Amino acid sequence: MDQIKFLPLSSDRVSALRSGGRDAYDCLPERSVSDGAGNPCRHCLDFIPQGAEMLILAYRPFDTAQPYAETGPIFLCAEACDAWSGQGLPPMLDSPDYLLKGYTADQRIRYGTGKIVAKAEIASYAADLLAREEISFVDVRSARNNCFQARIVRAV
Repeated sequence: MDQIKFLPLSSDRVSALRSGGRDAYDCLPERSVSDGAGNPCRHCLDFIPQGAEMLILAYRPFDTAQPYAETGPIFLCAEACDAWSGQGLPPMLDSPDYLLKGYTADQRIRYGTGKIVAKAEIASYAADLLAREEISFVDVRSARNNCFQARIVRAV
């Protein structure tokens, strides 16, 4: 696990979204209330507590719009939360499996890297991908809905 690091969304970007910033589709984030299950915040990388306000928005975890820049829905705590800085798997990763894909420095999918892996294999598969020189980062996505969960990079 010391070979990889899970990255939350940047605090600056999250702060802007909470303050009226627009999402990937140029819409204001929707406000809702968490039911306590299945609402993972992409900033603290934990579940938004039941009854807490949350934001729902379209997110594209890439610098520019391009053919490989997938966009989809994510949740954020509506109130301030601390960015994930922990070790190991973030608490929000509690499904039995996830889709992992490796990307090159120009943010293009490296074909042949996409694989659904068991939760227990996330760290080892991500480390294997990041051991390849051409892979710059690995995105973790829902194996069922394809929603972006987190980005994994080499630990420094």
